[in-house]
Amino acid sequence: MSDSIKHECGLALIRLLKPLEYYQEKYGTSLYGLNKLQILLQKQRNRGQDGAGLVTIKLDPPPGHRYISRKRSNSSQYLKDLFEDVYSRFDDLTPEQQADPAWLKHNRPFTGEVLLGHLRYGTHGTNSIETVHPFLRQNNWITRNLVLAGNFNMTNMKELFEELISFGQHPKEKSDTITILEKIGHFQDEEVKRLFNWFKADGYSNEEITRLIGENLDVQRILQRAARKIDGGYVMAGIMGHGDAFVMRDPAGIRPAFFMQNDEVIAVASERPALMTAFKASYSDIHELERGHALIIKKSGRVSVDLCKDQLPRKACSFESIYFSRGNDKKIYKERKKLGSLIAPRVLEEVDFDFGNTVFSFIPNTAETAFIGLMDEVHAICNQRKQDALKQGIAELTTEKIDQIMATKPRIEKLAVKDAKMRTFIADDSSRNEMVSMVYDVTYGIINNYKDTIVVIDDSIVRGTTLRDSIISILNTLKPKRIVVVSSAPQIRYPDCYGIDMSKMKSFVAFNALIALLEQDGKEALIEETYHRCIEANKKPLEQITNELQPLYAEYTYDQVTDKISELLTPKDLDVEVTIMYQTISDLHEACPDNTGDWYFSGNYPTLGGNRVVNRAFINYFEKSEARAY
Repeated sequence: MSDSIKHECGLALIRLLKPLEYYQEKYGTSLYGLNKLQILLQKQRNRGQDGAGLVTIKLDPPPGHRYISRKRSNSSQYLKDLFEDVYSRFDDLTPEQQADPAWLKHNRPFTGEVLLGHLRYGTHGTNSIETVHPFLRQNNWITRNLVLAGNFNMTNMKELFEELISFGQHPKEKSDTITILEKIGHFQDEEVKRLFNWFKADGYSNEEITRLIGENLDVQRILQRAARKIDGGYVMAGIMGHGDAFVMRDPAGIRPAFFMQNDEVIAVASERPALMTAFKASYSDIHELERGHALIIKKSGRVSVDLCKDQLPRKACSFESIYFSRGNDKKIYKERKKLGSLIAPRVLEEVDFDFGNTVFSFIPNTAETAFIGLMDEVHAICNQRKQDALKQGIAELTTEKIDQIMATKPRIEKLAVKDAKMRTFIADDSSRNEMVSMVYDVTYGIINNYKDTIVVIDDSIVRGTTLRDSIISILNTLKPKRIVVVSSAPQIRYPDCYGIDMSKMKSFVAFNALIALLEQDGKEALIEETYHRCIEANKKPLEQITNELQPLYAEYTYDQVTDKISELLTPKDLDVEVTIMYQTISDLHEACPDNTGDWYFSGNYPTLGGNRVVNRAFINYFEKSEARAY
C-alpha cells in the first residue's frame, strides 16, 4: 500500500494442557508456552507497530505468591525489548534450576500455564506505555482478577461509559479498553458474589467457596451480559485470575480470530498462518472462531465454543484480504491474486491491448500478489488473442507472420523500489516534501521515452498523497507516454469505525473528489443540506439512523468520481496523462466471497453504530473539527 494506514491489532492466547514437567521432558524446556507465544507475536508483527505486551498466569498458586506476570513495551524495537526483558529473568539460573519446572514455577515470573500476548496498532490517542495491552483489573480475590487484550473499536463508547457510571463505578479514564475491561469485570464480580452467596448458604467455608467459585464460574453468562449493549467490531481475549480464559468475537465477524487444539495446547491468534508456523499444524487443524461466539477454556481444561451475542449477517473485513493479513495464508493469497485477475480485462481495454508499448509493474511490496494475478490474466488474454490471430489468418500466414504473432507478450518490469531506509529530518515543508518524494526509487533505462505506457497496480488508494507526491512524480522521470495506476480495491469513500485508522473524511481522496465535483458544478448547497441531515439523523434512536452521506455520492457515477480522482492525483507540473482505475465492489465480492465487509467502500455498515459514526464524521468535516467520530 502506497499510503501508510494503521489498522487492527494482533492477539495470541495459549493455554497449556499439560503440567510444565511434560514440556520439560518432551521439548527440553519449561518455557514451551513462552517460546510459542514469541513466535505467534513475531509472525503477526504486521498487525502492530506501536507496542506489544504479554501476561502469564500460574494455575493453583499458593496464597502469598505472585501468579500474574505482565510486561509491556512501546519502544521502537518493542518485540525485541519485550522478550529480552522476560527471558532475562532466567539468565542467572543454574542448569539444574532451568531444568526444574516446579522450582521455576515457584520462584520465577512468566512461568504460567495461561499466556496472552498483544500487538498494538494505536488508531487514536497517545502511544504511551499505559495504552499498551494487556490491561489488568486487580483484586485480592483470585477469581475477580481479570486480564484483557483486544482487537477492537466500539461505536457507542459514550453509552457504554454512561452504563458503567449507572452501575455505580467511577472510571479513571475514557477509553475502549478500560471501558470494556470494567464492563466485563463488573459482571464477573456479580457472578462471583452470586456464587459466594449460593455456596455460603450451603455451609461451605470461605476457603472452600473460593475453589468452588473457580470451578463453577459461568464465563458464558458473564460475556453475554457484558456484550449485550456493545456495538462495534472486536475480538477480545481475557484471562481470569484463577485460570479461566476466553476469546470472544463480534456478532458480524468483522475482526478475525482462529484457534487450534491438540492434547498439549489450545492456541488462538488473529491470523491462521501464525498458528500453522508456531505449532507445525496443517491448514485443516486451524478453525475460525464463529461470529458472536466465545472460545471458553475453563481452568480444568474443558473447552467450549458458546454463543454470547446473537449473530448478525457475516461481514468480515475485506481489508484483511486486500492488505492487512499476511499473504502467506492460502485463502488470502488466492483472493489477492483474484483481485488482480478480475481487473485485468479493463486494464487491457484502457491501454488498447498495446502489449508492445505497455510496461506492467506494481507498487512494492503488498501489491505484489495482486500483480501476479493481474499478469496471469493478462497472459491468458494475450494468448487468446494470439490464437484468434492465427485462426483468422490461417490461409495467408507466413513463417515470419507467425513468429511476429507468437512474439507478442506482456512486458513486465519491477519499476518502483521502496527505499525503506529513507528518513526525513528536515523541518521546512518544501525541502521535506522533496525528501518524501524520494522514498521510492525507479529502475532507469527500460522505458522507451514518450512511447511506453506504464501500468502499476497498488492494493488500495486511501489518501493518494504518496501516490501523487512520490510514486507518480518519480515514475514520470522515466519519461513515459502515460501512467495508469490500478487499485485492486474499490474507492474508499467512508470512515471505518471497527479498527482501521480511517476516520476523517478529508483523508479520503474519493471524498475530496466528490466535494470537488460538487463545487465545480455549483452544488455546494447539497453539502450544507447533508450536514443538517446528519445532525438531525443523529438525534434519532440508533436503530433509526441512516447513512446521510450515501445520497451525496449518488449525485455522480463511479467513473465520474474516478476521473476527478485522476485529476486530483496528477501533480501540477506533470506533462503526461495520469489515469486512475479502481476495482468494482461486485468484483471485490467475487474475489473475496467470505470477507464481504465493505462499509468503507459502500457505506453499508454492519452494525447500527456505523451510520451514526459516518454522519458524525461528516459533521466534523463540515465544522472543521479534528474530533474523533466515535
